[in-house]
Amino acid sequence: METNGSISNSHDIQPSDASDIASREKPTEKVVFINHAELAWQERRREWVGDQSQKSRRAPREPIMSWTTTYEDLLLTTEPFQEPIPLAEMVDFLVDIWLEEGLYD
Repeated sequence: METNGSISNSHDIQPSDASDIASREKPTEKVVFINHAELAWQERRREWVGDQSQKSRRAPREPIMSWTTTYEDLLLTTEPFQEPIPLAEMVDFLVDIWLEEGLYD
């Protein structure tokens, strides 16, 4: 059986087809990478932390607990505080007590 060299295979690319493919492969606009994971992370962080620029700068307020409050005063009462104690104030109070009792170095 003879093969004819002029028979073209359906997978062969003709010269006119090659220029069409090349023009389709080269986009005329530059593709910009968008990191969707980072954008989602930034949005979640903004929800969690809040927009710092929108928060008003409040003057420091007086502590809720008296300076004379003792650890026993807190443990012996069943009455709730008149207003919530900020975490930073409670941590400072406990650290001071633990330092006095030698429990915190």
